[in-house]
Amino acid sequence: MNRRQTLRHDKTRLPHIWLMTDLRLGDDLLPAIKRLRCGSGVIFRHYDLAAPDRKALFGRVRRLCRQRGHILLLAGDQRTAQRWHADGYHARADARRSKHMVHSAPVHNRRELAQARRFGADMILLSPVFTTASHPGARPLGRTAFMALAEQCAGMAVIALGGMTQRSAATLDKRRIHGWAAIDAFKL
Repeated sequence: MNRRQTLRHDKTRLPHIWLMTDLRLGDDLLPAIKRLRCGSGVIFRHYDLAAPDRKALFGRVRRLCRQRGHILLLAGDQRTAQRWHADGYHARADARRSKHMVHSAPVHNRRELAQARRFGADMILLSPVFTTASHPGARPLGRTAFMALAEQCAGMAVIALGGMTQRSAATLDKRRIHGWAAIDAFKL
């Protein structure tokens, strides 16, 4: 069984800390990845880049992730993630479900949770827990609603997202979440 299959079938081996990338990281992207504890996770987004630029930057991120032992997911479809040699993909749904790739899905409510379960997501990013710069004006779930949704996620690793820091993650019930993800918490 390869590393991807192991992660997919043993969700306890998925990283507990994840960096979500986007243009806000700017020149701090690669240094932020270097600052992550070895064996963390990176979800590469950078949707705003033209396809060739996005692929080139992904290649640089992939090399650094391999050096640091990080898991790297590509936000987008599974086929592209396979072609770009990612460890998995981050998308709402993909009917092809590979047994070789980790599938994470964004979840903001019960409907999206049901969809993630139907499409066999290994991991969900449940958000926004708190107020976040990524979605100004969006109403956060708050601890109570977040934990109620997390409780319904049996079989999937739950990653808290939205206004997260190491300190805020420590306030959440570790029995219901696997870890946390952020952008700004990893910026200098």
